[in-house]
Amino acid sequence: MKNIAIILAAGSGTRVGGNVPKQYMTLPDGRTVLQTCIDAFKACPRIDDVVVITPELGGKTRSESSWKALCKVYDERCVQHGESCSDINVLIHDAARPFVSQRILEDVCKALEQHEAVTVAVPATDTIYECTMQNAQCTIKAIPDRATMWRAQTPQAFHLSVIRRAYELAFQNNYVQATDDCGIVRHYMPEVPIYIVEGEESNRKITFKEDFR
Repeated sequence: MKNIAIILAAGSGTRVGGNVPKQYMTLPDGRTVLQTCIDAFKACPRIDDVVVITPELGGKTRSESSWKALCKVYDERCVQHGESCSDINVLIHDAARPFVSQRILEDVCKALEQHEAVTVAVPATDTIYECTMQNAQCTIKAIPDRATMWRAQTPQAFHLSVIRRAYELAFQNNYVQATDDCGIVRHYMPEVPIYIVEGEESNRKITFKEDFR
């Protein structure tokens, strides 16, 4: 099977501040966030191609950007070149996580050989509160068992046929509220187990200006 990396780089990065989206900002080594991310995937022997979704190609939401990327891969690979959807995997990754390791990419690609959906996550080390908002005030609703809590990272990877079908169902039902691609699969294709590859703290997301340190 071929592994196609999709790097989502269409966000505005408003929480970082400034006039330049964070994916185009420069890291201490002189490379941009986006270039660092692309280089990581290009260095992985298991990755056959890299597709970058820029602001010009992306959608208004993360879900729309993912869907447009999936359509692009499907059109170029399956429609134009006649490849089978069942022979293609996609690894959807946030450009704002430029430090993804080769170990993570290798483990994700290997997991896709046995699983239709794979995500990267790290065990929660802090206690997690489930909260309720009322009258602009937040109160604790529940305290889940920390041993069962994991913090999501990317890439999130799927057989192309699975993630395309999940998004088709989502848009047919006007549902695009999930914050990641696993949320779409979990909601519309609950029969598909999502396997977890353990991530790394270094695979952090650049969200605020301080993160560039």
